[in-house]
Amino acid sequence: MNMREVRFEKVVLHATTADQAKLEKYKKLLNVITNRKPAVTKAKRRIAAFKIRRGLVIGCKVTVRGKQGEELAKRLLKAIDNTLSKKQVGPGFVSFGIKEYIEIPGVEYMRDVGIVGFDVTICLTKPGKRVKLRKIKKSKIGKKQTVSKEETIEFLKNKFGVKFK
Repeated sequence: MNMREVRFEKVVLHATTADQAKLEKYKKLLNVITNRKPAVTKAKRRIAAFKIRRGLVIGCKVTVRGKQGEELAKRLLKAIDNTLSKKQVGPGFVSFGIKEYIEIPGVEYMRDVGIVGFDVTICLTKPGKRVKLRKIKKSKIGKKQTVSKEETIEFLKNKFGVKFK
């Protein structure tokens, strides 16, 4: 096992809205796409202009890891024609939005959901990241063990066939 090898970690699907009726649609949509129950996200601070108060449920998200996550990431990238901008790539992750879920291969139109979109984040990692995240004997990891933006772009080109504009 090469310790500097970049590998797929997870894909996160996320949708946010203050409207509770729309939130139920998002939950149903994410459930259909991933076959998993979405977790709700709550507001951390009050935003009076949007009528959002602290603790109000304002979104939902699903995290998929492993082989299922890789397959889902391939399907989601096909929905945007495997084309991304370099602005959408960060060190160890790539984020993009899907405007209409019916563009995803294998997903049919659902009348009760309507036409909605959501955000997707694909995260990458290298072996040894757990050292930084664990609770006991936590330690720093070197720069060579973090995934750079260039390595992220290279991985996406090789593994998923993504083209960058």
